[in-house]
Amino acid sequence: MSEEIKYKLTDEPDAEDPTLPADPKLKKERKLTRAEKRAIDAKGRLSSPWASGIAIILALLWTIPTFGLFLTSFRPANDIRQSGWWTWFISPSVTLDNYEETMFGSSTDLSTFFLNSFVVTIPAVIIPITLALLAAYAFAWIEFPGRNILFVAVFALQVVPIQVTLVPLLTQYVNWGLAGTFWTVWLSHSIFALPLAIFLLHNFMKEIPASLIEAARVDGAGHVKIFFRVLLPLLVPAIASFGIFQFLWVWNDLLVSLTFAGGNKDVAPLTVRVAELSGTLGARWHLLSAGAFVSMIVPMVVFLALQRFFVRGLLAGSVKG
Repeated sequence: MSEEIKYKLTDEPDAEDPTLPADPKLKKERKLTRAEKRAIDAKGRLSSPWASGIAIILALLWTIPTFGLFLTSFRPANDIRQSGWWTWFISPSVTLDNYEETMFGSSTDLSTFFLNSFVVTIPAVIIPITLALLAAYAFAWIEFPGRNILFVAVFALQVVPIQVTLVPLLTQYVNWGLAGTFWTVWLSHSIFALPLAIFLLHNFMKEIPASLIEAARVDGAGHVKIFFRVLLPLLVPAIASFGIFQFLWVWNDLLVSLTFAGGNKDVAPLTVRVAELSGTLGARWHLLSAGAFVSMIVPMVVFLALQRFFVRGLLAGSVKG
């Protein structure tokens, strides 16, 4: 007798059917929940050859311009003017003069702006994460009047366009005497990042079992000890996820940096200087390609090295079950 496995769609968890024979060899009928059925269907779609082929094509299309920029940045200036980067495979020639002149040349001097980018980015990541952790804990585990309404209001701030806030913020910074300093860029990036940071960290915290919090309270722990001893170790994936996202956003930002620090060489980051070079050095492609690759190499390394934390942190707390 051939054994046949039948799948039944049900909302209930797996259970034995009393109508089946007692022989375990014949008890092959298994009931699937709707969640399991959707997971099987999704896995089948993702593992199909068509999906894999499309993913490979998209990856190649996304990588080819970056690879071309990389080769161009190492080619001599005369070769860049005479032929495209794909001809490098026919007559390869490599030089480091482009990077040396870009980083330390008198007309470019990207080394100062490269350091400025780190000075701008690191505090602009730490400040919103610190404030968002405290706010997310309050929204998730502290009862106070109007908590839900305030959380919705904070979440709704994500729809406010950055462009409409630039002039009021710049006016306020001038009144405070902060114009032309790192504080204007730090505060602006922190303000723009807080709604999303609070939302992501709040959702992650709400997925932590309440029994852990209650057990800590029974042991006499207050909010400070619960936050640092119980929750913070569990929040590492979410913190790393948003930290990577914020780092990439701030490092690659041009609008905010150009508005609040564009006129000060001691404050302006790398993206502002590269944008200026595209106008003043429009015909010197060997310097522009090297400068552009210098500006993108750091976020590429950060994302490729920490992408597993990025994906895990974004998925954590997004669904239940």
